[in-house]
Amino acid sequence: MDIKIGIINSPREIAFETAQSAEEIEQSVAAALEAQSTHLSLKDEKGRRFIVPVGSLAYVEVGAEESRRIGFVA
Repeated sequence: MDIKIGIINSPREIAFETAQSAEEIEQSVAAALEAQSTHLSLKDEKGRRFIVPVGSLAYVEVGAEESRRIGFVA
């Protein structure tokens, strides 16, 4: 699952791949926003943890769950 997180007042975005489902990501973001948490924490496929201040979130883009194809198509 590809995830992109936009940060307010920042021209760059945080992009990473995670093994979590789209529903899990959506629930994590919604729970952080509803509880007025200070930070949102997400983990990527390599075990790295991304901690983002909730007040700085501009958007969270969740990509398709489809796996990438490698090689040539005939």
